[in-house]
Amino acid sequence: MHSAFAGCGYVGRQVALRELADGGSVSAIVRTAESADRLNQEGILAVSADLESHCPPEKFLDGRVLYWFAPPQPESDEDRRLRYFVGCAQDAGERPSRVVLISTTGVYGDCQGDWVTEDRALAPLTGRARRRVDAERTMRDWCGLYDVPVVALRVPGIYGAGKLPLKRLREGLPVLAPDLAPWSNRVHVEDLISACLAAARIADPLPVYNISDGHPSTMSDFFFRVADAAGLPRPPVVDRQEATAALSAEMRSYLAESKRIDNARMREHLGVDVRYPDLTSGLSALFGE
Repeated sequence: MHSAFAGCGYVGRQVALRELADGGSVSAIVRTAESADRLNQEGILAVSADLESHCPPEKFLDGRVLYWFAPPQPESDEDRRLRYFVGCAQDAGERPSRVVLISTTGVYGDCQGDWVTEDRALAPLTGRARRRVDAERTMRDWCGLYDVPVVALRVPGIYGAGKLPLKRLREGLPVLAPDLAPWSNRVHVEDLISACLAAARIADPLPVYNISDGHPSTMSDFFFRVADAAGLPRPPVVDRQEATAALSAEMRSYLAESKRIDNARMREHLGVDVRYPDLTSGLSALFGE
């Protein structure tokens, strides 16, 4: 299979390497020359470019599966990077055979602890989530002109090798007291990779799949469990009033939302066999327990 990656960082690179190992040709656009050099050394045809101001190389898209992993810029309610990219592709007369787009479960907003399926109305609370909604809609509007399927994967917090809050734990930064913490969701990076590859290959994809391990907990529980597995002290806890001063605005925004993500469609329709269905299995694999 021939694939093209817009953004090829922590998750994208691992998906790209799986595609390469499967015998496909893989190209990528990344932000820095250093990232492009690394990918080229690994056999991925990569170039560096600012997606807000530079069009992709000629024939970058044509007939390929497009993996859209590029995050939006950090301001406004529109994903300007994706919008510019789509404009370039339209001008060049190029289109992909399919799009796999990484989105976020944040598009659902605060669901007050409800179990959330893909049918839940979108109610994003943050600019970060509103940009993802814009990305989904912009990509669907463009691809809908050519009957190109778009598969949006709505992803929660990702953890895995190289993506654990060890620095934060070593710094002793606080978390919200467990009895005050809202529901949150996670997925091990290996299961997310499986979902991405399945989304690129399934014969009749649905437009949206929730991605998660299916066992929600709280962010405080996640930090405690990682600390225990890593042999580090558990972080101190604060109440909601103290959290206003002690936690970053981004962390507080996560704590303003409570939801439990239903992953039945991912398992039953997309066919993802979840290797790490909870933190116990995921952290045990990471720390060799």
